[in-house]
Amino acid sequence: MRRFTVLLCLTFVCSIAAAQEIPIGEFGSLTGGTATFGISTDEGVHLALDEINAKGGVLGQPIKIYVEDDQSRPEEAVTAVQKLVNQEKVVAVIGEVASSRSLAAAPVCQKNRIPMLSPSSTNPKVTQVGTYIFRACFIDPFQGSAMANYAMNKLGQRKLAILYDVKNDYSVGLRQFFIETVKKNGGEIVADESYGEGDIDFKAQLTKIRGQNPDGIYVPGYYTEVGLICRQARELGINVPLMGGDGWDSDKTFEIGRDAVNGCYFTNHYSPDEDRPEVKTFVDAYKKKYNGKTPDAMAILGYDAMRLMADSIQRAGKTSGKAIRDALAATKNFPGASGTITMDANRNAQKPIVILKIENDKTHFVGSVQP
Repeated sequence: MRRFTVLLCLTFVCSIAAAQEIPIGEFGSLTGGTATFGISTDEGVHLALDEINAKGGVLGQPIKIYVEDDQSRPEEAVTAVQKLVNQEKVVAVIGEVASSRSLAAAPVCQKNRIPMLSPSSTNPKVTQVGTYIFRACFIDPFQGSAMANYAMNKLGQRKLAILYDVKNDYSVGLRQFFIETVKKNGGEIVADESYGEGDIDFKAQLTKIRGQNPDGIYVPGYYTEVGLICRQARELGINVPLMGGDGWDSDKTFEIGRDAVNGCYFTNHYSPDEDRPEVKTFVDAYKKKYNGKTPDAMAILGYDAMRLMADSIQRAGKTSGKAIRDALAATKNFPGASGTITMDANRNAQKPIVILKIENDKTHFVGSVQP
C-alpha cells in the first residue's frame, strides 16, 4: 500500500511539474529540399532555450519546445501548426524560414489567436496575414533594394539581369523590389528570366541572359538551385558577379556551386566575421554546443526568435495569446545577437542588413546597411 501511495504521489508531482511548463511550438524544414534552413534554426532555438531555462525559465517556469517537421512543404506546414495548436496546446509558435510555408501556416495561428514569430521569412505578405503574425528579421523591400544599391553604387553595375524562381513567394518578391530600385537609380534590367523550384537545367535562360551582356545577374533563390545556376553560368562563359539574398546562406551553396560561387555577393542577416561582442558571444556558444560548427544566419535568427519570444512572455506577465501578442508588438530595442530589434506597426523587425562576398570558398563581410 505504501509503495502504491509513493507512486501516486510521484505521478501527481510529475503531472504538476509538466503543467507548469510553458509550451511553445516550432515548425520548420527539418527534412526536404531546404532542410539546412530548418536544422540551423532549430539548433539556434535550442541553444537559446538552454540558456533561458538555465536562468530559471520565464515567469518562474521552464519553457518546453514542441517541434514539428514540415518536410519543406507548405501543406505539411499547415498540418504541423494545426497539431501544435490543437494537440500540444502551445501558447506561441516559432517558424518558419521559407515565406511560402509561413504564409501557408500563419492563418492557423491567426484564427486561433496564437502569436507566431517567424525567425526569417522576409516576404512582406507574411505579417499581412493578421495581427498575431510577427517576424524577427528585415523584409524583402529592404533586402532587394540594399542589393540593388550595392550593385550599382559599389560595384558600378548599370545593366542588370534577373533569374528568379517563379514558384517561390520569396524569390518573386525580391525580384520586384530589386527591379524597382534599379530603375529608380537610373539602371536598366536587360533580361528577366525565370525557373521553377526543383529545376536542374538553367542553360536556356542563362544563354538568353548572356546575349544581353549584363554587368551582373540577380538570382534571388534558395541554395538548392543557386549553386547549379552559378556553375552553369560559368560553364557558359558568364563571368560577371551573380548576386542574391539570404536564401544563399548555406554550406550547400558551396557544396553544389563549388568554385563557381567565388566572386558572388548576397545580402544576409549577419556575418560571423562581424566585430560585435553579441556576435562573438553567440558564435562561441554555438560552436561549443554543436562541435565547432560555424552558425549561419538561420541559426542566429532562430536563437534571437526564441529569446525574443521568451522576453515577450516575461513582459506580458502571463501566457494568454493576446498578452503575448501585445508584448511582441511593443518590442523596442531588444538586444538580439543578429542586431537590435524594434517591431514596427506592421509587426516587422527593424534591423540592419549585411552584404557578404564569397571569396576563396568563404563568405566575407563587406558592408552593412541600417534600416
